Amino acid sequence: MNRKGLKNLELEIIERHKGEFTISTDINKLELSKIHNYLANEADWSANIPIDTLAISIENSLNFGLFFENKQIGFARIISDYATIAYLGDVYILEEFRGNGLSKWLMSEVMAHPKLQGLRRWILLTDTAEWLYKKFGFTALPKPEVYMEKHNPNVYNHLGESL
Repeated sequence: MNRKGLKNLELEIIERHKGEFTISTDINKLELSKIHNYLANEADWSANIPIDTLAISIENSLNFGLFFENKQIGFARIISDYATIAYLGDVYILEEFRGNGLSKWLMSEVMAHPKLQGLRRWILLTDTAEWLYKKFGFTALPKPEVYMEKHNPNVYNHLGESL
């Protein structure tokens, strides 16, 4: 604890196994280039994200890597204060591994993480796989009129351009 009674949160690494599949929160096991390839080139929500931006986002998040025979095949990350709120983002499973219950398993591990219990609010922005997230209690906004955002969907398209 610091002099104000606050402390930095240190998270224990958690690993779960199912046959040849592993889910790990160990940031050192993540294959940044594979995550970047998927998010920058295949996911519409993060198209063209620079690898340096992605690296910073991962360094400041709780990450869940999904591996098959030690090769990265999926990912999810959480941004949270670990007391009141969590944002779930960048969830994916490579297409060739879909249909095997891996997304449900990944979400189960995310939702069961000991530091993410008792939160007042979870946030998720998605236009895909709503059927999956509904199984974990996510719903459409009950009062969308109170929701506000500042959103720049083209932010990664203009990086590096001179103004």
